[in-house]
Amino acid sequence: MTTKHSDVNPERGDGLPGKPAPASPSVAEPTQPQQPPGPEPDQGGPETMSPTGQATGTDRARRAQGGAYLTTAQGARPYDTDHSLKAGPRGPVLIQDHHLREKITHFDHERIPERVVHARGAAAHGVFQGYGTASEVCKAAFLAKDVRTPVFVRFSTVLGSRGSADTVRDTRGFATKFYTQEGTYDLVGNNIPVFFIQDAVKFPDVVHAAKPHPDREVPQAQSAHDTFWDFVSLHTEATHHTLWNMSDRGIPRSYRMMEGFGVHTFRVVNAVGETALVKFHWKPKLGVHSLVWEEAQLLCGMDPDFHRRDLYDAIEGGAHPQWELGVQVFPDTPEQAFEGVDLLDPTKIVPEELCPVQPIGLMTLNANTRNYFAETEQVAFHPGHLVPGIDVTDDPLLAGRLFSYLDTQISRLGGPNFGQLPVNRPHAPVNDMLRDGMHQSAVHTGVAPYRPNSLDGGCPFLAGADTGAFVEVPVTVPDAAKVREAAASFSDHFTQPRLFWLSMSEPEREHIIAAYTFELNKCHERAVRERTLTVLANIDPQLCEQVAAGLGLPAPRPTVPLVTADASPALSQMGGTWPTDGRVVGIVADDQADLDGVRAARRAVLEAGMVPLVIAPAGGTLDAGGDPIAVQRTFATARSVECDALLFAGAPAPGDDAHGARDAKAGTTAQGPDPRVLLLLTEAYRHGKAVGGWNGVPDLLEAAGIAPDGPGLIAGGDAAAAVEATAAALSGHRVWHRFPSPSDPLAGGWRATGLRCPLGRGP
Repeated sequence: MTTKHSDVNPERGDGLPGKPAPASPSVAEPTQPQQPPGPEPDQGGPETMSPTGQATGTDRARRAQGGAYLTTAQGARPYDTDHSLKAGPRGPVLIQDHHLREKITHFDHERIPERVVHARGAAAHGVFQGYGTASEVCKAAFLAKDVRTPVFVRFSTVLGSRGSADTVRDTRGFATKFYTQEGTYDLVGNNIPVFFIQDAVKFPDVVHAAKPHPDREVPQAQSAHDTFWDFVSLHTEATHHTLWNMSDRGIPRSYRMMEGFGVHTFRVVNAVGETALVKFHWKPKLGVHSLVWEEAQLLCGMDPDFHRRDLYDAIEGGAHPQWELGVQVFPDTPEQAFEGVDLLDPTKIVPEELCPVQPIGLMTLNANTRNYFAETEQVAFHPGHLVPGIDVTDDPLLAGRLFSYLDTQISRLGGPNFGQLPVNRPHAPVNDMLRDGMHQSAVHTGVAPYRPNSLDGGCPFLAGADTGAFVEVPVTVPDAAKVREAAASFSDHFTQPRLFWLSMSEPEREHIIAAYTFELNKCHERAVRERTLTVLANIDPQLCEQVAAGLGLPAPRPTVPLVTADASPALSQMGGTWPTDGRVVGIVADDQADLDGVRAARRAVLEAGMVPLVIAPAGGTLDAGGDPIAVQRTFATARSVECDALLFAGAPAPGDDAHGARDAKAGTTAQGPDPRVLLLLTEAYRHGKAVGGWNGVPDLLEAAGIAPDGPGLIAGGDAAAAVEATAAALSGHRVWHRFPSPSDPLAGGWRATGLRCPLGRGP
């Protein structure tokens, strides 16, 4: 895909994502009123619906506040908003200052309670187009062929507060609101297909355990602490989800490169009343990719907004992210099981090799939000927002969510009328007979908000199955006693974690071992670490032994027999190739570099649908006396983790600020290439990124101690060839051969990584 940036002059900084306004402001304060610029081309907003779901046809811009002059909330124009009304310039402030009171009172109430979980989020508008392939099992109108449905999608972390970082190790929320003509449908899921617990009654417990410790309110947005591991090691039903979280899935490269799952099993109904059971999957067109742990740690410090910035910039740049919605379809049998997997257990998956995912539609996110609070913060999802054709099952976790989400929205959004907020308004007519309450903005007519009535002519009438009514599937409830128990099939907590472990490649297994070792070393209590090692022993001996070695503890023996499980290749993130839309390519140069090559590289990157980021010794432009090249980062401000690949137009000499007193990254070296350029190079190489360049790059590799024949290096040739080779390398996300494992006969040696032995020792 070619982004919109290719339509601007590629030799200037025009059009790069993130510019706050379409026109640059004047240095001096404006003296004449003028209308603020309209929304950016990449920005959308809620459709102009009435509080009762009627299309108003109103221009979206007219819903925003406007006018050249500041007013109070009631439209009066104050002549001053910088000084309180006082009894004389130095006198006491007067209580009659209604402007002060209104301004401060509104400010005091600007914040609403943040979500208990999923507080930190980012969202975008888009459209879903049905393929029509779901009609055999589901009659939902929005899944019909070529039906286009507006959507609003919110991504989020689970544990952290609104002010936490994006790149923490955590589960990610993936919630989609479909504004269908049959009512609003919410698919509220995660990027991990299983959950920590099997019953919603434990949800407060797992959240309390995972949140910061109540005495110190630390650590923030992390599971690397005692209370979390104490809980999950005592509740071994959490083992499967925990293993996914400790894998690379816990630190996605981008929201755009993240799978989504409905987690639960749902019941669907077709046009003739036949039912089936399904699991929903979102498959990203860009593939499923992750950060390595060191990248995530660096990003938490240098760009805690990395994931939301990546989403917004990609949409603004025209690299609109896409996901296919798919379903796994199972027979609706009384057992509600498939190939031995209990479909009501939210800690279990059905491997795709046993039941393939069938695509049923395509979602494209094509517009950023205009206002974070009005849209991202106030959007209200609820798994009970269903449409004809989709129904729930008896999953005990889902049952609790059906209660909890509605209760939460009432608390967060100030009352029961949260559905009337613009971002939550249905795109289907609403006539619910619900009245009054806080923030009621619908002006109702009639005198009889009850049924049956005659005073309002009997309206509203009830719909039948032939007029689009939502009718619950008449499922037979077993004749059973009321108990607080779980089905026997819920007691198998280790078969699926072992399947997941066996499905991982060698690098992915090493990352899991490292994640458990890091997290458990953060726990103070030896008993918690030892108990968790017993859980790991029941998954796999190698996993347990390697983590135990990192903790300095003996590896326990399994407490249950190790199960036999076939690997599921679909669970691994490695082995494929994917589009490179929106990938960021850093181009490192100085004024002595081949600047014509830099221009050619920028053009080639843009034409390939990727984003160039020019990195130079200082800001401003390169080749100021000729055809200038805008600089986006300096050696002081850049870090390799911002880029998916790096190209070097030579070996830049140290910049004027390359000394430790100004920039600690520069260290004390004054000879050779700029030390910060060497840091960019070695970090990117260590993280398995595509690295290369032209015009003297072998000298730079030599200075960095990287063998020129190392895996995945792109050296020599010209700029265009370097970009072409970089795009090819990026299609696999990383150069995985740079991650040796203990099973590699060269593992642990510098030869295996392509790095030369330091201080002249060894080969």
